Amino acid sequence: MRILTITAIALTLAACASPKQVEPDDPFYAPVIPEMPNESKASNGSLFQDMQARDIYSDSKARQVGDIIVVSLNENTSANKGAKSEISKDTEVGMQAPNVLGKIPSWGGVPMAVDLGSNSDFSGESKVRQSNTLDGTISVTVTQILPNGNLVVRGEKWITINTGDEYVRLTGIIRADDIAADNTIDSNRVANARIQYSGTGSAHDNQEAGWLARFFTSALWPL
Repeated sequence: MRILTITAIALTLAACASPKQVEPDDPFYAPVIPEMPNESKASNGSLFQDMQARDIYSDSKARQVGDIIVVSLNENTSANKGAKSEISKDTEVGMQAPNVLGKIPSWGGVPMAVDLGSNSDFSGESKVRQSNTLDGTISVTVTQILPNGNLVVRGEKWITINTGDEYVRLTGIIRADDIAADNTIDSNRVANARIQYSGTGSAHDNQEAGWLARFFTSALWPL
């Protein structure tokens, strides 16, 4: 009965350990809307207004909170790791039969000598190979301007394909000088970057193991 109770509790914990479903329109990735200045429009009949004026030498690069930047995702990672270890140990111990009062003790006519020996061998090898590629674009907004002029950006993009959704999320810090003239920047120039690419729906769910399979491969399973 105790074994059944422990098993039921473990199965419940494994079922509750399923990953949280990701939903669109996360407030954390929502764009920041800059506050409009409380300035009344001058009624002087002129087409020129100070609030909408721009320097003729300025470009279209993002530089203010709420501005949009296009990030070109160009991520390629590859890792190879291998380890091999071998251990071998041989032990031999021999002891001749003692001489007791000038006689060598025997058992059934066989001298009582002692010979001990042991041998142990261990060999292990492991290899890990991983490769990832991510290409595409995502538009993010400036959420904060740091004292040194760097820009904090974040954003997400959702694409609905048939019965499933694909999403990309990105947060990080960029230098204003790294933004190209067309208001784009490569993802490898985003500092402290956090890039998520995944999906939801039946296609994504079929790639995950069920709760019972997760239980037998988790740390809760004692074997």
